[in-house]
Amino acid sequence: MPLDALRRAGRETVSGLPREFWWLWTSTLVNRLGAFVATFMALYLTLDRGYSASYAGLVASLHGLGGVISSLGAGVMTDRLGRRPTLLVAQSSTAVSVALLGFVHHPVAIAGVAFLVGMASNASRPAVQAMMADIVRPEDRVRAFSLNYWAINLGFAVSSMAAGFIAEFSYLAGFLIEAGMTMICAIVVFAKLPESKPEPLAKEAGEPAVGLGTVLRDSRFMSVVGLSFLVALVFQQGSVGLPVAMGAAGFTAADYGMAIAVNGVLIVVLQIPVTRFIQHRDPRLLLVVSSLLAGYGFGLTAFAGSVGVFALTVCVWTLAEIVNAPTQTGLVVRLSPTHGRGRYQGMYTMSWAVAGLVAPLMSGVVIDRFGAQWLWGICAVVGTAAGLGYGLLMRRLPDEEPTTGTTRTTGPTGPAAGTTRRTSPTSGPADSLRPGATAPNPAPAPAPAPATISEPVPVPAPTSSGVAVPVPLPMSVPPQAPLARPAGPGAAATEAGTPKGR
Repeated sequence: MPLDALRRAGRETVSGLPREFWWLWTSTLVNRLGAFVATFMALYLTLDRGYSASYAGLVASLHGLGGVISSLGAGVMTDRLGRRPTLLVAQSSTAVSVALLGFVHHPVAIAGVAFLVGMASNASRPAVQAMMADIVRPEDRVRAFSLNYWAINLGFAVSSMAAGFIAEFSYLAGFLIEAGMTMICAIVVFAKLPESKPEPLAKEAGEPAVGLGTVLRDSRFMSVVGLSFLVALVFQQGSVGLPVAMGAAGFTAADYGMAIAVNGVLIVVLQIPVTRFIQHRDPRLLLVVSSLLAGYGFGLTAFAGSVGVFALTVCVWTLAEIVNAPTQTGLVVRLSPTHGRGRYQGMYTMSWAVAGLVAPLMSGVVIDRFGAQWLWGICAVVGTAAGLGYGLLMRRLPDEEPTTGTTRTTGPTGPAAGTTRRTSPTSGPADSLRPGATAPNPAPAPAPAPATISEPVPVPAPTSSGVAVPVPLPMSVPPQAPLARPAGPGAAATEAGTPKGR
């Protein structure tokens, strides 16, 4: 019986998500399975090339700076050019720049190419998150983002182990393998993923376009970005502050490896079952609790004196990471206008990229001047502040958008190749035209009687081929626009609705 229950839970976890999501998920997994540069860049520069630790830190900072800059640019590209072109450009550029990094030897050239790698690799994140929000129903988004985050960590865990063996053979082989895997991702996107950028509704067509200024003036969203930065600053200490503190306390690199391995194992094992528990919970409570768990999980590190206790503290803040990652990403989608998702996701991605730059500086200065205990105390304070901030900010969070309205996605081979149309609150899987499906040409139906806005739009019955033919809306019924946030500076119509990458 427990085995049957486990199988049923697995089917429920993966069922109901569109085919396009799974191709995007596969692309993410393949990309992370080939990750090499982020894991072994410092060792490559210091051990293989013989550069100093200071130079390795400079290269890492330039890599992170490239990610900060590209976050906003990629968000704009995602909204203007589309999700699919942005992904193709980002992944192709990453493949070329990573391969080039393995062949350059001059320190200036290495630093410059590392900056380009950071820009290209981070540019795909706003597009991935925006596309996922486009193709997944609002009620399934937390589950979808959680599955994507699970793929990221599964790929990261496997690639980290494999990269160690590859590095013993050849660092150049590692760069070329990552370049090849990233190019495979681009091929998957080109061959299997249609463009998902929604066409603006009639009401949205007359509204001013969403620009970066609109995002910056959205006080509620920018507050979320600020709180995300605080939480990211805490989580980053697992990869920058914790190894330094353990080394200063006399622990070896192997000890740190054993402690931090708990993070990856727990995410792979618990991400899916925990998501089943939280996916319909109040996001306000989840973000408050995860922020507190993160802060106090790292705060408890001040009392750790053995590898086992360090591993227990990792368990605490890993649980916070499991809860926070999909919930935070779902909140960003919920607060983003449909036609501005790329810019909003780019700003959110930038909060993590900036935290990746600030966290190493913060941990180094605090540990050198005051000691590791102060660093962990600061983490507890920052986590508490973030939790209180979420509690105050989200008291009037807009309700999540029901699955209504009309959203159409046009693929590369024409409207019929990638069309998803929802025409009523009760529409289901039969109301979608998937890539490759062709609707028959039925006899024209008599025009429906004029309806008021309160009347439900009739749901078409499926034809003999199993594909429903959408019924045009009566002229007297305007298309239903997404739910709107409370008015504020730069507020726009909004649709209600991750160190290893979110």
